[in-house]
Amino acid sequence: MHVHILGICGAFMGGVAAIAKALGLRVTGSDRNVYPPMSNQLAALGIEVVEGFDTSQLDPSPDVVVVGNVMTRGTPVIEALLERQIPFESGPEWLAREVLHQRWVLAVAGTHGKTATTGMLAWILECAGLSPGFLIGGVPHDLGISARLGARPFFVIEADEYDTAFFDKRAKFIHYRPRTVILNNLEFDHADIYQDVAAIERQFHHLVRTVPASGLIVHHATDPYLARTLEMGCWTPSEAFGRDGAPEARWSAHVGTPVDGSQFEVLLDGAVVGRVRWSQIGGHNVDNALAAIAAARHVGVPSDVACAALSDFRGIKRRMEFRGSARGVHVYDDFAHHPTAIATTLEGLRQRVGGERIIAVLEPRSATMKRGIYKDTLAASLALADEVWFYVPSDLGWDAGTVVRSLGSRGHLSGDIDGLAAELAQRLRHGDHALIMSNGGFGGLHEKLLAALERCTASGRSHGAQK
Repeated sequence: MHVHILGICGAFMGGVAAIAKALGLRVTGSDRNVYPPMSNQLAALGIEVVEGFDTSQLDPSPDVVVVGNVMTRGTPVIEALLERQIPFESGPEWLAREVLHQRWVLAVAGTHGKTATTGMLAWILECAGLSPGFLIGGVPHDLGISARLGARPFFVIEADEYDTAFFDKRAKFIHYRPRTVILNNLEFDHADIYQDVAAIERQFHHLVRTVPASGLIVHHATDPYLARTLEMGCWTPSEAFGRDGAPEARWSAHVGTPVDGSQFEVLLDGAVVGRVRWSQIGGHNVDNALAAIAAARHVGVPSDVACAALSDFRGIKRRMEFRGSARGVHVYDDFAHHPTAIATTLEGLRQRVGGERIIAVLEPRSATMKRGIYKDTLAASLALADEVWFYVPSDLGWDAGTVVRSLGSRGHLSGDIDGLAAELAQRLRHGDHALIMSNGGFGGLHEKLLAALERCTASGRSHGAQK
């Protein structure tokens, strides 16, 4: 059977491709703007990917076309697909039919932290010897891939609230029918498809409605929007989590010294059930860990086993990923593109590096960011950065200068990635931490900056030799 995937290089659709390949199917796909790590993963699997969305990729006709939500009416391949009546379905629909209906699904939903928490939960089950299937919106360092068919019965999936396809405007997670659900948090996002936060709450409540009475909902104890969502009706047992002082939290954490979240005790109903000492930082990751430990317990993994697994967890690529050092400057890559995620990422790094300088470099790439929805809260989210560089793409729909001016001397604008890398290399100094934030490839800025720093170092050595 030949499965052709449109939009194959997205994190979710690339995972679908890997699972289809593991089922023994012939898999091909197409996309544009291909970049690692997904391009590398597909190449390693031997999956043929063509550039663009022309109609020739449907010759000869595949048995089924799986359509990613990046696809729109008017795209040549979509119009040909409809005219020729080739069978098609969305990625979530295909996955639910081919895989998930046979599994105990553990779904991780929330505005922030889905990828990290899904990676943690999959790693816990892996270390417990359960060999779960999984589909994650990123690549965990420990597992090495973003998706795997795995062994029955367990399947861990990142449950995205973004819409399913051009012909199915429901949230993706409606298709998954989970038995165990994590609701990490809820905020307004995806302004291109949701009018307000109430619309997102309704989608989350649709997910709640699909969880059986024998299941479990693990949710953040202090999130007001999640509280409102659950108040709409809940037919499933629930357990709340939160750090020290969170009211009504069955699961809590005590973060001692150091305060960066790299060590903490895990408590269930006030009793210590495990300790985590790991490489991750930030209070948000402590919350993510609590949720993963609680969900793992629901499928029979003891809390101390879960804590031991997390102590070995090395994180997710592109989530506070250290990319290298040059000239004493440390460069990190992070996916943060929402003010809350930006603020929590900076908080974790600040707790780790103390008074050393943090230079935040931000690409406003998401559809919501480009619409200017966050322009009034961006400056506050960047408060912990010593300097901020704001890249302004040509299609930004608002004046980023208003944010930069509000940052005073800390704020800088740039409209050219190569020029940005060169200027950063000149201005950064030994001991600085350059935190590069984007939900895309950012034009390879990480590598360009490290290369520019190396050139500065070589140039300095050359000048020194001439003297």
